[in-house]
Amino acid sequence: MAIFTFLLLCATLSAIIFFFLFRASRCRRLRLPPGNLGLPFIGETLQLISAYKTENPEPFIDERVNRFGPIFTTHVFGEPTVFSADPETNRFILLNEGKLFESSYPTSISNLLGRYSLLLMRGSLHKRLHSLTMSFANSSIIKDNLLIDIDRLIRLNLDSWTGKVFLMEEAKKITFELMVKQLMSFDPGSTWTESLRKEYVLVIEGFFTVSLPVFSTTYRRAIKARTKVAEALSLIVTERRKEIEAGERKNDMLGALLAGDDEFSEEQIVDFLLALLVAGYETTSIIMTLAVKFLTETPLALAQLKEEHDQIRGKKSENEALEWSDYKSMPFTQNVINETLRVANIIGGVFRRAMTDVHIKGYTIPKGWKVFASFRAVHLDQDHFKDARSFNPWRWQDNSGAASAGNVFTPFGGGPRLCPGYELARVELSVFLHHLVTRLSWVPAEEDKLVFFPTTRTQKRYPINVKRRGVSKLCKD
Repeated sequence: MAIFTFLLLCATLSAIIFFFLFRASRCRRLRLPPGNLGLPFIGETLQLISAYKTENPEPFIDERVNRFGPIFTTHVFGEPTVFSADPETNRFILLNEGKLFESSYPTSISNLLGRYSLLLMRGSLHKRLHSLTMSFANSSIIKDNLLIDIDRLIRLNLDSWTGKVFLMEEAKKITFELMVKQLMSFDPGSTWTESLRKEYVLVIEGFFTVSLPVFSTTYRRAIKARTKVAEALSLIVTERRKEIEAGERKNDMLGALLAGDDEFSEEQIVDFLLALLVAGYETTSIIMTLAVKFLTETPLALAQLKEEHDQIRGKKSENEALEWSDYKSMPFTQNVINETLRVANIIGGVFRRAMTDVHIKGYTIPKGWKVFASFRAVHLDQDHFKDARSFNPWRWQDNSGAASAGNVFTPFGGGPRLCPGYELARVELSVFLHHLVTRLSWVPAEEDKLVFFPTTRTQKRYPINVKRRGVSKLCKD
């Protein structure tokens, strides 16, 4: 028995060694992008994390681009990965989703979002649900159904602010309430909504951790929180099915999922809703916070933004809701949003996996290798944006500061996985900025700075001291 075990162990080790030698030999035959795989198993993961935990993560990519060029090989999060800081290559990766590349993220993210999240699903199911989401969040639906709720919820939240406010926390509360309302018709302020939001915080904290509960307390907490969120959403789905059987229907995303000809399973619906809540809650709230931070640090931009919104509010009564025509008359606001998206890079890039050997720009990306299309590297490249590290919303007035902005500016991704809620996010940001600058004035309560790992955020949640501005003085009689 001992001899058999020994022989089995030897055979297993031989197979593993043969596999790695075969793979190494095959890689040597291919013309890989230049780079450095770093230490065994760990690769360059520690260098990446160390850079992104600082206020200036750029050196990780900049140093490698200077040494190897805009397409380079590294080894992060346990896998060999080709990084692209080249806009043409990034576009190629995005447009060839499902043909040459497929969505692929670290196991921790996959486990916490679920296999039927829009980020991870593939093929015809992804196409159907992406199309459904796009149709629900298009401009006509926002104009006719969603804008009035967005305006009301933002006003209610801002009117409760007094004294010292942690802007990032308040922004997260706003965006979570908006998402819960739009997806499932829940009104703000309920105990259920707030308890669900607290569980979401724990889920998001687990995204970039070791995906083994025994090694990571944070990941273990995240998995437990994910279970609670899924159970809560499952109960909502069950209740909604009963309401539909009784003839009651609601005009929200869950209603659209249950009313269509497609028979989606409960697991598919729960995973889908769970991931949409993460996407709309986390990213939009951080953009809100950083827009305010950047404007505060750029007084001329803040003054011009106030002027634009004072003119809009001057034509309306104090609590009169914004209309679609108002949203469309905010050109400088859109410049501010564009520049915030470009500088902040809430989504720094996307991971994909090569479905076959991919040949591009004289290199070969081997089948099974990860690729990372870095939006951040392109957005902060001096070759594409003059004074790229500076916040300058005026660069968007005539695109004079952006070289072919349509090709190099990709804050919402692109191709078949273009963010389906991009227009909705812009509307929410515009309405938030309108009510913020017309109702309040503020100053930073403390100095705060940006960090980028595990997600982009401010270290101290951006505390500000707020005062009422006297909106009635701006309004028509």
